[in-house]
Amino acid sequence: MTTRTGYVAIVGRPNVGKSTLLNRILGQKLSITSRKPQTTRHQILGIKTENDVQIVYVDTPGIHKAHEKAINRYMNKAATTAVKDVDLIILMVDRLRWTDEDEMALDAIKQQKAPVVLVVNKVDFIREKDELLPYLEQLSKKFTFDQIVPVSAKTGHNVERLESLIESYMPESIHFFPEDQITDRSSRFLAAELVREKIMRQLGDELPYAMTVEIEEFVHTGTLIEISALILVERPSQKRIVIGDGGYRIKQIGQEARKDMESLFDCKVMLNLWVKVKAGWSDDERALRSLGYDDRTE
Repeated sequence: MTTRTGYVAIVGRPNVGKSTLLNRILGQKLSITSRKPQTTRHQILGIKTENDVQIVYVDTPGIHKAHEKAINRYMNKAATTAVKDVDLIILMVDRLRWTDEDEMALDAIKQQKAPVVLVVNKVDFIREKDELLPYLEQLSKKFTFDQIVPVSAKTGHNVERLESLIESYMPESIHFFPEDQITDRSSRFLAAELVREKIMRQLGDELPYAMTVEIEEFVHTGTLIEISALILVERPSQKRIVIGDGGYRIKQIGQEARKDMESLFDCKVMLNLWVKVKAGWSDDERALRSLGYDDRTE
């Protein structure tokens, strides 16, 4: 049997729905999502194997203008390096809005050899449907895209068509991963990301962006996984926000994260959360490296 395997980078500015699309394609939650920009901070591989075709998707942080902190530079570098040596690039944009950051994302892929498919997401939110076609024609003049595909990653509209198109670009090759593997990331990493997602969703506009999660203990004892997670913030006031009145907020974060972990790991989970102040970590290259923020950017 001839097998095909290829890498697909999903790039775009923050909050256009890259992680939602990856989760939809995989049929399960892998990349965390929230309405806040810059939810995704790392390159994450999502692997889908069906019959003779294995597609390795690279979900990336949103390409954005803010470069003032080390973590912002890290995220932009993680996104722009993801497009090297892939078989296909998906450039994702948000319905009828083209911004300077979309232009930045397009500039980042113009020099690459891989074909580029432009995916226009969230078309279910477009009220005046007759505006879409003229807009797609407008976008086609910005670059020689191989295809332009309107989708709704949230509802799944047109995603099957996009998947068929992606599959057609995959070259003949042996499979790189076992057929039941869905990511190259560790369970510890995924656990930390789920806690971070719940914090971002819970806190909304109160959210301290200078927040990360570190897993200090991950012990699997057959029927139970015991996880201890440390939530790092930069100021005491942020610590109070995350904990909430009488510990209400952190308790809710823990309950929601544990529920998703049990679904992902298919196992009972005991989750303990702590919050610690570590001033300036998000602009400290050394601290970022120790927290795993230099792993995929070379």
